[in-house]
Amino acid sequence: MTSLFQILMLLIDVAFFIVVVHIIMSWLINFGVLNMNQQIVAQIWDGLNRLLQPIYDPIRRILPNMGGLDLAPLIVILGLYIVEIVLRNNVALFL
Repeated sequence: MTSLFQILMLLIDVAFFIVVVHIIMSWLINFGVLNMNQQIVAQIWDGLNRLLQPIYDPIRRILPNMGGLDLAPLIVILGLYIVEIVLRNNVALFL
């Protein structure tokens, strides 16, 4: 059962990493550092959007409109931390 706990923690870490990469990449695209005309950049951006939009969309429907500020990634990161805390506090169930 310890391996199940470790797998769950790994999946949370990977999800956190993907969200952070998406946030940083969106900043770099908006500030003109990354060019969307480059095929690899466009493919990575499209893949990240396809992966994260099903997670972000329900959160965006609940949150009020903040103009250009998107708080959905922050809510996802907080949710991942909450799940991690709950799993760490209940690690005894996995032993």
